[in-house]
Amino acid sequence: MNIISSFRSFVPCLMLTLLSTLLLGCSGQKEPTAPPTIEVDTITPLPSNTSTLSATQTPYVVTATPVPPAGPQEVYILSMMDSGYAHLCAFSPQGMPLTRLTADPWDDITPNLSPDGNQVAFASRRNGYWDLYLLNLQSGIITRLTDTMEYEASPSWSPDGLWLVFETFRNGNFDLEILSVNNPGERQRLTDQPSAEHSPVWSPLGRQIAFVSNHTGENEIWVADLDKIGDERLFNVSQNKQASETHPAWSPDGNFLAWSATPSESSLNGIYILNRLKPASPVWLGSGDWPIWNPDGTQIFSLLAAPNDTFLEAFALTGNYSLPPILLTGSLRGFDFGFVNLTSPLADSLLLASNLTPTPLFVTITTPVQEVPDNRLNLVALPDVQAPYARMLDILDESFNALRQRIAIDVGWDALASLDNAFVPISIPLNPGLGDDWLYTGRAFSLNPILLDAGWIAIVKEEIGQQTYWRVYLRTRAQDGSQGEPLHQSPWDINARFSGTPIAYDQGGQPVSNIPSGFWVDITTLARDYGWNRLPSLSNWRSYFNGTRFGEFVITSGLDWQTAMLQVYPPEIFITPTNVIPPSKTPTRTPWNYRTPTSTLTLTPRPTYTQQP
Repeated sequence: MNIISSFRSFVPCLMLTLLSTLLLGCSGQKEPTAPPTIEVDTITPLPSNTSTLSATQTPYVVTATPVPPAGPQEVYILSMMDSGYAHLCAFSPQGMPLTRLTADPWDDITPNLSPDGNQVAFASRRNGYWDLYLLNLQSGIITRLTDTMEYEASPSWSPDGLWLVFETFRNGNFDLEILSVNNPGERQRLTDQPSAEHSPVWSPLGRQIAFVSNHTGENEIWVADLDKIGDERLFNVSQNKQASETHPAWSPDGNFLAWSATPSESSLNGIYILNRLKPASPVWLGSGDWPIWNPDGTQIFSLLAAPNDTFLEAFALTGNYSLPPILLTGSLRGFDFGFVNLTSPLADSLLLASNLTPTPLFVTITTPVQEVPDNRLNLVALPDVQAPYARMLDILDESFNALRQRIAIDVGWDALASLDNAFVPISIPLNPGLGDDWLYTGRAFSLNPILLDAGWIAIVKEEIGQQTYWRVYLRTRAQDGSQGEPLHQSPWDINARFSGTPIAYDQGGQPVSNIPSGFWVDITTLARDYGWNRLPSLSNWRSYFNGTRFGEFVITSGLDWQTAMLQVYPPEIFITPTNVIPPSKTPTRTPWNYRTPTSTLTLTPRPTYTQQP
């Protein structure tokens, strides 16, 4: 049975709930590391005085016949979106092309290489809930470490390879835990605070763990010292409330800590490095996100985000590029880099995954229509979709229907059954500033904004270059962990512009003070796999809600707007009559620019005499 039909009974109830909400209210080996002694009751993240911190455009394609060189080699382990799911892939600059390691219909994310390079710890929902797993790169065997209904991800190895620290989402909040690799049932809580602590990384020196915490109201980089207890155990190393800081990464010698930061007053997302031995202001290295050190500590690899693409790049510690940006074929859900002992050829299970040809997400089917003149494209109806004009180009409706069905499965309700707009006829004016919007081309659709007001949509603001983009999350129907993931970033509250705060009004809102709990699906990333890209906001979005365009997605197929319009309409639509100024009703003398002014007689004033007495 079609998944869309199974949700029809839920959609009317949902829309009734949304309307009610609006009426009422109008998201090699070292010495073994000693098991950390953790006292949960004494852990309170408080600021300390330790430190004060004031291309290449050809995408890599997954290969089908990988033959890695024998012996240890530097290898990237990536979690990359591939045919609608995040799969683990490997890539070596020494001769191994991008190779798929997992290819099942579920997500495998946040990989982390073991210190000996033989295993990858990662998170997966292959059993229906997010748990931790180990992939043996020699045998291809996958071992399950945890078995709970809680979200568990972002594992990081201790330097001796005996422990893993990871993030867990329990009771609506992120905390950190540590487990024994040899005895996964041996788990210890590292943090238990009202604030969210996530994205941990274990120092190569063994006794410190860096992580992200919003204890001060903004994401900042903290460090847990396992040799201390009480308030001295956790301390803030960035102490910068003017930026959102994420993805900490230790250098191989443990003396430097890198992270990515986005200043609130700037669109420059950059990599910063702090010298642990000489704590002072961090040094800006270059633009990028999610830094990872190479094994000898001489370079930092990072991601470079474009509006709808992701690039891999590398910097020398001088700030110069050591690897020009390389376009990746999908969005990244985590990556690591280190020395790996790969067998040649790969293990059978890994070869099977790399040789698998993914099933297309959709197949385009067009219906020839004789009535369409000049080989223009046909518009077809979108079945069971509520919109002013529920139509779309015939070459795109299969992509839309496939995306709609996938979202209904992942989210648990049919979010695309009711749209703000799909195709808009040229005779229908849109809101001011949208006169050349892609909705006119039959290549776009926009989400119903009622979902944002009702709390079923959360949007995260992303400044890329000089433009504002939005990452859209949909709240899942099931909140037991079987659908979606928790949010790591604070969504943007557009309605805060009406709170009476001048700053919130000037910047078009503000981040929500508390990250919404629950589970959400990133449909911006999901839509990209089906070919749908987001659009930037208009320049006046801070004072004009319709200018945000947060819910509009488009498939341009590399066309500009005018060319796309000509696929639907004749060229005459761009021929506009020249305005003719009507004659004035009052006769007016025609000025002559070659005639000098005519002299006129002017009376010369004469003095008057006043009679003397």
